[in-house]
This record gives sequence, C-alpha cells and structure tokens, in this order.
Amino acid sequence: MKKGVLLSVEDLTVRFHTRSGVVHAVEGASFDLNRGEVLGIVGESGSGKSVMCYSLLGLIPKPPGRIHSGSADFCGTDLLKAKEWVLRHVRGLRIAMIFQDPMTALNPFLPISEQLMEPLRIHKRMKRKAAFNLALEALEEVGIPDAKERIHSFPHEFSGGMRQRVVIAMALITRPDILICDEPTTALDVSVQKMILDLIKERQQELGTAVIMITHDLGVVREICDRVNVMYAGRIVESATMSRLFHSPQHAYTRALMKSIPAVHRRGERLFTIPGLPPDMTNPPKGCAFHSRNTLGDSSLCLQEDAPELSQVHEGHWVQHCPGCLA
Repeated sequence: MKKGVLLSVEDLTVRFHTRSGVVHAVEGASFDLNRGEVLGIVGESGSGKSVMCYSLLGLIPKPPGRIHSGSADFCGTDLLKAKEWVLRHVRGLRIAMIFQDPMTALNPFLPISEQLMEPLRIHKRMKRKAAFNLALEALEEVGIPDAKERIHSFPHEFSGGMRQRVVIAMALITRPDILICDEPTTALDVSVQKMILDLIKERQQELGTAVIMITHDLGVVREICDRVNVMYAGRIVESATMSRLFHSPQHAYTRALMKSIPAVHRRGERLFTIPGLPPDMTNPPKGCAFHSRNTLGDSSLCLQEDAPELSQVHEGHWVQHCPGCLA
C-alpha cells in the first residue's frame, strides 16, 4: 500500500442476481482514501455509490448481492475476503457509517443513552458507568442542548437535525479511522444541512478521521471534500481534487452535473436538466453508458463496443477516455 493511504480499493465489481436478471451495480471501481482526507463520491441515484461503500463492510444482502472481483486493502486486511468475525470487529470500531435516514438508523424502542453506549460496550468492553460518561460527552460535542436530560430521551423526541447529530455522535464515539457518510443531509433543510456538514468537518479535523461522503449534491462536495470520484452506471467516470474538478471538468457527465447546479443559473433562467434516464443495469450498454444522454459533448464519437477506460489527463486527475464525452 502507498504511503499515507488508509484504504485502497482495486477493481471492485458488485452484481445482484435477481429474477429480472443480473444487475451490474458496480463495475471495476478503483480508488484510494488517504489518512485524514474527505473523499466525495457523487452521482445520480442508482449510479452505484452506496453499493460500492456498503460492499466494503459486507453490508450488501447475500444473496442476491455478490462481489465478483476486486480487493479492498484496509491496513493490511482485505475487507472483501475477510471473514465475518473480522468485519464485525472493523464495523463500528475502525470504520463507522452515518446512514441516510437517521430515524431508521436509530432503534425507536431504546433510549439514546443505550444506543450511544452500545459501540463502547461491544467494541471496547467498557463498564456501563464509563460508557455512559463518554456517551454524554459525545452528545455535548455534537451540540445537543441539555444533553444530561436528553440523553435518556427516545429518538421520536428529537427533531430530524438532532437525530442526525445523535447518529454522528454514535459513529464517532469509538474514534474510527474511516467515517462513511451516506447522504447524511438529504432529508434536512438547508440551514440544518449546513450545520451538519460543519459538524462533520469539525469532528473530522479534530479526530483526524478520513471521510467518504456519498452524495448527489455537488454543493455538498464543494463544501466539504478534498477529492471527488464521479460515478455513472456503476463506474467511476472522473476522479480529481475538488478544486480541479470544479475548475476543469473533463467528462460530459461531470460537466452536465455542474451545469445542473441551481446556483450557476441566473434568476428566472430555466434550470438545466440531463435528458433521459440512466441505463438499465440488467442490460448495460457495451460501449459508453452516457452515450444517449450526452448533449454537452459529441455523442456521435462515443465508443459503441468497448467500455471506456480511465486515463490520466493531469497529475491526480483521471477520466474515462471516451472521445464523445471528452469532446
């Protein structure tokens, strides 16, 4: 593994074998995550973002899910080939996750105190009193008002933003090496979204935790990420630092996502939308998957038979080499 790299994923391919056919969810994905880095994974719904990260922790249902190939080297352990007891030790202790919906991530029948203490009691074998004190401290760190009283409350007694803060506290309470955030601000309004992103960034900087931020919102990417992987139809189509991606996007899909940001439009101007729908991944196209929706490049030049491969266009900047999407 390269120096400074915490997680190295190579050629990850994940498929779901269903009655309707084989869904090619992730195809040949490769990326590195450095220590203390915030890596954004962006793309439309169904592009494979969440499946790629869930598969690293053995969280995809098997069956129908199946990892067909690849490796995920985490500090000398291949997560894709690790036994379940190894993954149980990694999950929640060294790699934690913030799920998309905080209400379903919390048990409605247990008080917040029990849920915050659980990772400490399981992974660190802490006594109840010590675990409770750390749980209270974690709630205070994420800005829950009157934490001493509210730690005994149930999830339904918190607002959406407060529940998300509790989930963040749960994920960070064991001081993990990696924090995976699966669209943590999707169900929140803009003001709460900003507070949650600031909180994640603040805790990440204090603890030195590496973060994978899964999102479809390029505004979130610009706010928090150091590097970005753009995914489409199960493949990474472009990868670069945040600043380079925003100043010099190469792939037609990346450019289309940029153009879709409401903030780049003038008041009263018609919003840009990407035409059509993503391909049916039970029958993925042989060539360029973005061919039928490519209006910002030259679709007539898109590859028809072979899937485009990633190539380096600048140091640290990789893009799928499809002539039509680069035009």
